[in-house]
This record gives sequence, structure tokens and C-alpha cells, in this order.
Amino acid sequence: MTPRTKEQNEEIRLRRLAQIREAAADVFLNKGPLLEIRDVAVQAGLGYGTVYHYYSNKGDLLHDLLWDALERVGGGPVVPHASTSWEEMTGGNVNLLAAVETGNLATSGSRRETREAAATEELGPVASASVRILQLWAEDHALYLLYKLSLEGFASLPEARSSKLTAAFQDEVLAPIAALVETERAADEGAASGGNAAEQPYRLQRAEMLLAALVGCASLSLRREKLHEEAMEIVRFLKL
Repeated sequence: MTPRTKEQNEEIRLRRLAQIREAAADVFLNKGPLLEIRDVAVQAGLGYGTVYHYYSNKGDLLHDLLWDALERVGGGPVVPHASTSWEEMTGGNVNLLAAVETGNLATSGSRRETREAAATEELGPVASASVRILQLWAEDHALYLLYKLSLEGFASLPEARSSKLTAAFQDEVLAPIAALVETERAADEGAASGGNAAEQPYRLQRAEMLLAALVGCASLSLRREKLHEEAMEIVRFLKL
């Protein structure tokens, strides 16, 4: 048997880490801080020793899971800036509308996605971003945990770790959401979005309240595995 190359070994390592973190996110949704390494091993379908080889304690696992989620979400379409176009925010799904008109879509799944894109396009920037956030939480539970635990100041982690994660989350996720909320709020009031530094804490608080509302409403739908299809209903219920 030909020995594996370093590149192959690294690919296997990264794939295994992703498998473990995904399983840990699913377990954490149900057990919270009571999560144990053995629970993750069962969820991932791996041996306890295999998971323990990568993570000897749940604190390190949760820390890496959250940072990995932050790296995926920071500055991306989940937290669009005020200047982000609808097409950029949805990854181009708005183009599905034109495809329907020309009869190029044949599958029911594509038609459903088109209807969702059309319905979401009618919403304002904050509501549209909220729908996208909820849908991504449905697809990636680690992202949901990132947002949820951010509202708790990442209290599950030691202070030295939680403070760094909190600062990074504020810069990469919360601030862009706050800017989006403020821009829409200013537009509704017929005023330009100002840069008053004294207002910054209140902007962040408003963004946190938005996320708290989304996290709370998403919890039940997540447990029922219905979040993706109920995302629009949640946003409409919150009247965003």
C-alpha cells in the first residue's frame, strides 16, 4: 500500500475536524454546556479515542467551533453592509426570476427557491438579511451557536478566550448588522445615517436586540428542523 502524502494526511485531518465540529454543534443545541466528548463521538459516528485525539476537552472544542464559524461568517453575505446589493446578499439567486420567465427552470426545487427569492426581495434590507441569517442557521448549526452564545458574552469560555471572541464578533458581525439597521432606520425617518460616535453603543444594542429576537424565535423551529422553511414567517411575525 502506498503511504499517504502530507497533503492527503492534511486533507483527512481537516475533514475530520470539520466532522467533529459539526457533530459538536448538533450536540450543543440539545445539551448545551453539558456536552461531553463522548456525546460528540456518538453524533459524529467516530470512536471516542479518535475525537479525543483532536480534542481532549470540550472547552477547546467549543472555542475552535466558534472561531471557525466566525471565520466563515465575518464580513460575508450573512452580515451585509448597507451598500451591499440584493444580488450580492443572496448570492445571485435573484437571477432565478429571469429564468422562470423564459421557462428555463424545470425542477420543483428551483421553482420553490425562486418563489422564496421573489418574496424576500419585497422585504427591506434588514428583513432580507434576517431571512438569510435564519436560513444559514438552519444549514449550519455552528453559526446559530455563534450568534446565540455571543448574546451571552461567550460565557461558556474562559474570560481570556471569551473577550477576544466577543471583540472579533463585534467588529466582524455585529457592527455591520448595526450599520444596516441604522441605515434603514435613517431612511425610514427621512434622515441621513450619521457617524456620531456617541450613538455607536445604542446602534450595537439595537443590533443585539435584533439578533436576540431572531435567536429566540429560531430555537423552536431548529428543534423541529423547520427553520429554513419558516424563516420568512418568523421575520414577518417580528415585523422587521
